[in-house]
Amino acid sequence: MIYNKLIENIFLPIGDFINKSSYVKQLKYWRKLDTLSERELEDLQQKNLKNILEHTVNNVSKYKSIQLHGNDPFKWLESFPVLTKEDIRTNADNLLSKKVKKIDLIAYSSSGSSGIQSTVFMNKEEQSNIRAILSHWWEWSGYKLGNTVVQTGMSPNRGFLKTIKDGLFKTKYITAFSLTEEQLASLFKDINNTQNYYLAGYASSLNIIAEYALEHNYKVHFKSAISFGDKMFSHYKKNIEKAFTTKVYDTYGCNEGFLIASEKDLEYKYIMSPHVHLEILDDNNLPLPDGELGHVVVTRLDGYSMPLIRYKIGDLAIKLPKEKYPKNREFKYPLLEKIIGRDTDVVLLSDNKKLTVHSFTGIFEYVPEIKQFKVIQEKKREIIIEYIKDTGFNKGVLENVTNELQKYILDDDFKIHYREVLFIAASKSGKPQIVESRLLK
Repeated sequence: MIYNKLIENIFLPIGDFINKSSYVKQLKYWRKLDTLSERELEDLQQKNLKNILEHTVNNVSKYKSIQLHGNDPFKWLESFPVLTKEDIRTNADNLLSKKVKKIDLIAYSSSGSSGIQSTVFMNKEEQSNIRAILSHWWEWSGYKLGNTVVQTGMSPNRGFLKTIKDGLFKTKYITAFSLTEEQLASLFKDINNTQNYYLAGYASSLNIIAEYALEHNYKVHFKSAISFGDKMFSHYKKNIEKAFTTKVYDTYGCNEGFLIASEKDLEYKYIMSPHVHLEILDDNNLPLPDGELGHVVVTRLDGYSMPLIRYKIGDLAIKLPKEKYPKNREFKYPLLEKIIGRDTDVVLLSDNKKLTVHSFTGIFEYVPEIKQFKVIQEKKREIIIEYIKDTGFNKGVLENVTNELQKYILDDDFKIHYREVLFIAASKSGKPQIVESRLLK
């Protein structure tokens, strides 16, 4: 406890002073927001939306022709076009506020896992805010700044400053997407029979660590596990919770500066409504009722340097209808029911219905004879399933998979082809991509 207080009250304020940032201030702000009522959070979101839209039409060249009529910022939002990754990639300068200089801003690039990499810009205060929200989500899991943590990430070469930071924050940092037997053996040699660590990192990497622990019968209890970066499938969560007798807290955001939602006390995720306005739209960019699957479109409410208004991030999700909200939820933020993943992570059926990635993971979770798989759709009315065999595999396994899939597909003319492979590559971002649509749009 004393060390936690030293971190927050001495070391971090010194860091903010040196970096001219406001991380500690923002973190305390978000702690207070957790106590607000539903009405207070709605009013705050409306105020923040009003301010960012007024700023945008007055200071961003792309939106200078938009007229704001009336007093309802949610109606104003409808007059803004949907922004795509391609728009950002090709037109970034026209999205910057005239009040900033690009040289003074910090660049953030998306992983490119959707096929298009984009770069956005923010100032230090805006950067501080997203860092504070992420830290606050970690706090929801019981973590306090300065607690010991095993973290996976994308920066294996830590360098001098990051090494100092890892030491200060008691962080054991390992690579997320290229975990080797040697790395895992070294990790568990250090932490076996311990109960003092938290676990944080990309969902798929946490699952790899959990599978290794189960296979080698390591006895490690993590106080909690915080996942981010890629999809937390149900079988991942089961593995992690079983291996480490812990609870998984899954978070949802994107590298362009959006910390969208996180789990706390529910199976659903709390949407950070003072920071982001989230819409679910259909294929024609029209709003869908809560409870229906659609495209995730977000507006950052505190990003004034490069306002991202109605940004289509390439994911599919469902908002929870208000009549289904649990009565005893801990916070009053709105709720996100389910995140499906990228909108390229779907298989299109002949009647224009879609199979999501969860349709496949829900089947293969119970097929131990297949070690890994990937679904590829290149043509309508057919898919290719690449697979890597595991112990006990026989041809009957594939027949059973086909029968289970047909319960969803309901079309005997829909072709399912199988291709045995020795290796399945990750996406360009390093993240696994279980379903890949190659259909021409």
